[in-house]
Amino acid sequence: MNGGGPEWDETHITKYFFPTEQIPRVSCTDPLADELISQEKPVVLTDTKLCDSALKWDLDYLAENMGNERYMVFVSKNNKFKYYDEAKMRVYKANFVPPTKRVDMTFQEFVKKLREWKPGDERAYLQQGLNNTFGHAIVLDFLQFNWQWLNVQQKKHKWGPLTSNLLLVGMEGNITPVHYDEQQNFFCQLVGYKRCILFAPEHYERLYPHPVYHPHDRQAQVDFDAPNFEKFPGLDKLEGWETVIGPGEVLYIPMYWWHHIESLRDLSHTVSVNFWYKGGPTESITYPLKPRQKLAVMRNVEKMLLEALKDPAEVGPLLRSLVLGRYTGDESLGE
Repeated sequence: MNGGGPEWDETHITKYFFPTEQIPRVSCTDPLADELISQEKPVVLTDTKLCDSALKWDLDYLAENMGNERYMVFVSKNNKFKYYDEAKMRVYKANFVPPTKRVDMTFQEFVKKLREWKPGDERAYLQQGLNNTFGHAIVLDFLQFNWQWLNVQQKKHKWGPLTSNLLLVGMEGNITPVHYDEQQNFFCQLVGYKRCILFAPEHYERLYPHPVYHPHDRQAQVDFDAPNFEKFPGLDKLEGWETVIGPGEVLYIPMYWWHHIESLRDLSHTVSVNFWYKGGPTESITYPLKPRQKLAVMRNVEKMLLEALKDPAEVGPLLRSLVLGRYTGDESLGE
């Protein structure tokens, strides 16, 4: 049923209000894998051996080999870890309270927090870029990743450079709410199981992203656990793709695809590594524009307005006046 062993079943899956289909799951040697990646559609790759050298990265191994450096950990009063941009907090004038707080701690301190956690305590999620400050054994494991396969994919699909590898270590039940990234992503699962729900770029009309200037840029405003259909009526038409990935499996998350990631509840901690790549050269423009191109256009419009107006608080009212004043009630717009 799950393609990842007996460790999880449907009792670990939260039922949401929207329908989903299963993301295709294929061998990395299957021609369908290349076809889906070239079309920028999600796919689970089952046998890349991308991070086999890191499948032993459980809490004990990491605690023994990560050294005494301090790493970036986010803590939350609930199980949601919604990203926010600290730089945009400084220019965003409206009241904004970060939903999580950042705490730097050693990996040993992080493990202690996880193992001593009890209901009602703050939850923790380590999110740290892999670099050469990690312990020697971790660096050696990293060097043994299947870089040859990655380089072939990068060239074949004409992607830009690899920008970062993010190590993610979280508690069971942790959720990264729905958002999109502006980079291509190979998401590799090392320990435990993660449920990944994806939505195509055109669902921006149904997921209501925060404004570009908002600290929650690229994040949806909606809450899957408490959907407000009156405020966000497009939610009624939301449809997604989903999968559960386990150790050794890789999920391709195309750029601009929305994704909601959760560590399956009531199981173990999870460990993942992602590989973020810049997109390829600017593609030739054909019309009508693709949904992700429209999303990029909207981002650029917001950025230009903010640059012209200098005040984030003026961008929304101006856009509202533009639409209500010129594009409401014009029947020719639908022709």
